[in-house]
Amino acid sequence: MNQQNPQNPPQPNWGQQPQQPQWGGPQQPGWGAPPPPPRKSNTGRNIGIGCAGAVGLLVIVGIFGAALGGDSDDNTSKDTTAVATKDSGAGDEKSEAPKKKEEAAPESPIKVTAKETAFKGSILAQDGNYTSVSVTITNNSDDTIDVNPLYFAITDSKGTKHASELAADENQIDTVELAPGENVTGAVTGKGKFTPKTVTYTDGLIGESIRADVS
Repeated sequence: MNQQNPQNPPQPNWGQQPQQPQWGGPQQPGWGAPPPPPRKSNTGRNIGIGCAGAVGLLVIVGIFGAALGGDSDDNTSKDTTAVATKDSGAGDEKSEAPKKKEEAAPESPIKVTAKETAFKGSILAQDGNYTSVSVTITNNSDDTIDVNPLYFAITDSKGTKHASELAADENQIDTVELAPGENVTGAVTGKGKFTPKTVTYTDGLIGESIRADVS
């Protein structure tokens, strides 16, 4: 048995510090910070934000679409109204045009009538290849007019114009002067066989032309 010397009692270790736990080493039970709490998931919040953004985008697109559609409808309506007004105006102009033309061309005081007649060849006719029209001209003007076979021309049904043939028909219209109120009737003859459509009389060759349909 060890006996302590009563003269040298054990001295306390005043200069030593109590040993602290080593943080770098393995922790003993009961030491260290508590574990962090589990993080909350943001998946639900992100989905909600995404849905709200999609709905907002659809609303904005709908507003723009409605605005553009309204403008298109307005433009279409304006264009349709403008076209209808233009067409209406064009129709009015067309309907007024014949009236103005009729008013600008008063009826001539010289009256010409024409009808088909049989060709009666004169001794000067080369053959029977002629077509004649019986023409009556009446002077309703205040002046004397000249009538001459050369002042007449015949237009056939195909639009071909035939000059008057002198002395071919024995009933050829006379060369005369018609005083106011007088008239004369005679044949106007063209070379060839054709269907006469109109007869044109020109007062003095370079004067006023008057056309009559062949009946």
